[in-house]
Amino acid sequence: MAQTSGATNQSTLLPLELVDKCIGSRIHIIMKNDKEMVGTLLGFDDFVNMLLEDVTEYEREEGGGRRVTKLDQILLNGNNITMLVPGGDIPENSV
Repeated sequence: MAQTSGATNQSTLLPLELVDKCIGSRIHIIMKNDKEMVGTLLGFDDFVNMLLEDVTEYEREEGGGRRVTKLDQILLNGNNITMLVPGGDIPENSV
């Protein structure tokens, strides 16, 4: 039987470890509906429900425009999150 070394690849991060490293940082969240959020991540749970502060919500409107809403805090349901992008703000041509 071959022995394996106890060393692990330190460059490998599990998804929740990466999200944990984003606490206190800006994060861009793409939702399943026509909304995107940019805010500071305060915390999350095992279901990736997220608490954000200083949030800007971008919602696509008919006719190609978008509505922008500022929120102090928001709790997002993890079931409605499609993608998380650590750092930065929403690109101008997004949504």
